[in-house]
Amino acid sequence: MIVVMSRQVPEDNIEAVLDRLKKAGFQIHLSRGVERTIIGAIGDKTRMGDLALEAMPGVESVVPILQPYKLASRAFKEQDTVVKVGDLAIGGQHIHVMAGPCAVESREQLLEAAALVKAAGATLLRGGAFKPRTSPYSFQGLEEKGLQYLAEAREKTGLKIVTEVMDAGTLPMVAEYADILQIGTRNMQNFFLLREVARVDKPVLLKRGASATVEEWLMAAEYIMAGGNYNVILCERGIRTFENFTRNTLDLSAVPVVKHLSHLPVIVDPSHAIGKWRFVPPMAVAAVAAGADGLLIEVHPNPSEALCDGPQSLTPENFQTLMKDVRRVAEAMGRSL
Repeated sequence: MIVVMSRQVPEDNIEAVLDRLKKAGFQIHLSRGVERTIIGAIGDKTRMGDLALEAMPGVESVVPILQPYKLASRAFKEQDTVVKVGDLAIGGQHIHVMAGPCAVESREQLLEAAALVKAAGATLLRGGAFKPRTSPYSFQGLEEKGLQYLAEAREKTGLKIVTEVMDAGTLPMVAEYADILQIGTRNMQNFFLLREVARVDKPVLLKRGASATVEEWLMAAEYIMAGGNYNVILCERGIRTFENFTRNTLDLSAVPVVKHLSHLPVIVDPSHAIGKWRFVPPMAVAAVAAGADGLLIEVHPNPSEALCDGPQSLTPENFQTLMKDVRRVAEAMGRSL
């Protein structure tokens, strides 16, 4: 539930409400706005009537949150959440592009890719160090050596790093190097892993599961937030439908829908959604027009030689063209790139 305090309410009144909620076993989340103070309370809703909160001094109203996701709900927090990644702000007026290869294949490949995407205007470098694939015979990633190459690329270019964490066992290692922890589509409902990343003081990029509903996606975010980490970035990356021409079906309607239901920032990964490089640029532009706060784009110096997802990776030249198109659309939407 949400407890809305009156305008210019005395601090003693706020503390009295907080004390009553805590004694009743509610988890408290305090939001002090310009005009009002909002108290979010998560707990047993059957006890709400016994608390008589609306009779307390300074309480304007008590509003139940009807959605199963509470902390991620727009009802809980009206203002958009802006996730800080160093000096970057994701979810604000500026649209951020996270670009780079699907997998870190070598030091030379990664440093070349980092320099290219930086020059084109990307602000974050993406790259997988752990790459378990459907086939056990496919390239599985460089693991910690790949993380070290990512850290070196960050030092040389200033780009922040987003990379995937696969399990709780490797989480401490990945967290040591990464600026953003990515939860991939297969792990969206790995609730044990979600609880573990909630304990790490790093932003989390949560990809939508291939067959997940919007509610299931937001409930996964709720796991992270309930564990104490509110720095969650949602990523739409396509869902599985009966269509098989593209790798997945990019659900762009999810962007305005989720931004209506939740205060969390939303980015779009058209590369994994489409699976074919020639369709990535128009979907990236469409994502920005739909209100996305950022993009996750696969870029490889030589896609035909990529060890992973070459068909969906852009060449440096195609990425430069994409960035020019995205910049024009962003400006038309009153935003910047």
